[in-house]
Amino acid sequence: MSSNIGVMGHPIGHTKSPIFQQAGLDELGIKETFEAWDVMPDELEEKIATFRTSGFLAACVTLPYKQAVIPMVDELTEAAEAVGAVNWIFNRDGQLIGHNTDSTGFLRALKEKVGFDPNGADAVVFGAGGAARAIVYALKTAGVNRLTIANRTIENARTLASDFSEGRFKPNAIGISRDELSDYVPYATLLVNTTSLGMAGGPAELATPVTADMISAEAVGYDAVYAPPMTKFLREVEEAGGEAAGGMTMLVFQGIEGFEMATGQTAPVGTMFKAIEHALKSG
Repeated sequence: MSSNIGVMGHPIGHTKSPIFQQAGLDELGIKETFEAWDVMPDELEEKIATFRTSGFLAACVTLPYKQAVIPMVDELTEAAEAVGAVNWIFNRDGQLIGHNTDSTGFLRALKEKVGFDPNGADAVVFGAGGAARAIVYALKTAGVNRLTIANRTIENARTLASDFSEGRFKPNAIGISRDELSDYVPYATLLVNTTSLGMAGGPAELATPVTADMISAEAVGYDAVYAPPMTKFLREVEEAGGEAAGGMTMLVFQGIEGFEMATGQTAPVGTMFKAIEHALKSG
């Protein structure tokens, strides 16, 4: 292994993590290269075994391995267990700890880059996959007032709602027809798209889960998709008079938390954001 820190997935060519992570390492004078490891499914177990090596710091885990790595680590943090996914693996003296920073990354992006605190908010989350699980967990811990999960396959929305129901916190589960959405979306102050609708290169690049006529001018719209930076969903939010924010901030903040846990040092947040912004502008 040539480096003690990196990101692992398959395919991995699209990843932006090395750009801002390397900027952070360089700023702090840490002599490591943040690498991108393209790992085939049949190589996954062998790759993870190398993370136990003395001196190895951490690996960020991206698609499609966030669930697959769970049986291969020694311990899960509370966040990883709740979300049911691992996006960072840390080496602690040969023991591998699986953690999830997507939830806290999302909340930090909302609070620090949008200036929005979801405590007491009415929120609608579109989608019921892995990203939705992390965001529902985040919103639960942040103390939202009402949470609605809207998904094409309503059974998946119901399962997700049930998984996070506790005490007075009971998310609604609905489909994505206009009739169903009209009971919740116009009253929401936070709308979060976790589906692939609008994703560059995805099957529905020009699609959106909801249109401007249903969105409140008071709403914040956050799209977990970060390519393109301005999705159809975010354009609809802006057209309604709301505030739109793309997923790049969540990506960087989840990476910053992982960086700090891996290195034991405070991340140079400004430097890391400048690096990713420069890279996106220059294409």
